[in-house]
Amino acid sequence: MDHWDEVRTAYQVARLGTVSGAADVLGVHHATVIRHIDAIEERLGVKLFQRHARGYTPTEAGRDLLQVAAATDDQFTQLAGRIKGQGEGVKGDLVVTSIEAMSPMLTPVLTSFREAWPEIRIHYVTGDRLFRLEYGEAHVAIRAGKAPDQPDNVVQKFVTQSAHLVAAPCYVERHGLPKDEADFCNHQFIGPEDRASRAPFNQWLAQVVPDRCIGFRTSKNRLVLDAVRAGAGIGFVTRWDFENNPDLVEVIPSREDWGAPLWLVTHVDLHRTSKVQAFLTHLKEAAAGWSA
Repeated sequence: MDHWDEVRTAYQVARLGTVSGAADVLGVHHATVIRHIDAIEERLGVKLFQRHARGYTPTEAGRDLLQVAAATDDQFTQLAGRIKGQGEGVKGDLVVTSIEAMSPMLTPVLTSFREAWPEIRIHYVTGDRLFRLEYGEAHVAIRAGKAPDQPDNVVQKFVTQSAHLVAAPCYVERHGLPKDEADFCNHQFIGPEDRASRAPFNQWLAQVVPDRCIGFRTSKNRLVLDAVRAGAGIGFVTRWDFENNPDLVEVIPSREDWGAPLWLVTHVDLHRTSKVQAFLTHLKEAAAGWSA
């Protein structure tokens, strides 16, 4: 593409608002950025930016360029991500993303997969952000809740993650256990910091337990186990955590409607690559032994 370097430079200046910011992102000298901007403005015969003391502000023509360049840059990023994942053989980078609560189950699987395929480099990323498979941000995603419906993704039902309402022995010793759900108002519970949490068990908790009884809130489900073990209150943990902490006391039997289905998601362009298929096979074999 003729003059793409100049277009890309103008895009970064428009996006960041400064020559120095664009130079840092592009890895060039700030004089190169200025030269590219001057050249493309001269070639197009219009001013793309208004210069001022705080930086560069796009003109109407500059905003038009930003829109077109952003779409083009996204397409290049998407293409690069797909190409990077299409190498032959089980080697290179493998990026896997999941909800944080899966770490105790998934980390051993990732470790054993790398032992089986030592030329693989594992990148395990978690967080609230939805990693974009179409841009190559991850090769395999494990997502909870409703089945993902993004276009061009291959979605497979994985396992259901059950939830268990438990307390630590130290809490039971001090406060006893609720006789039934009506007795919940006489106990302390651990809940999510996000009161709009869509997790089925958190929605049930909000409906059944008075807000005044939730005396300890956390920003991550993984932190609930620490709070439960410390005796902060009654809280929800995964089946994995429940089985691997045999001293925890189940308050009431686990309910089916507390569980959340997990989905394996891959992009259609990478789904059949050797490393993705090898990992999916390895993961499914390991998950067959999970009681979750």
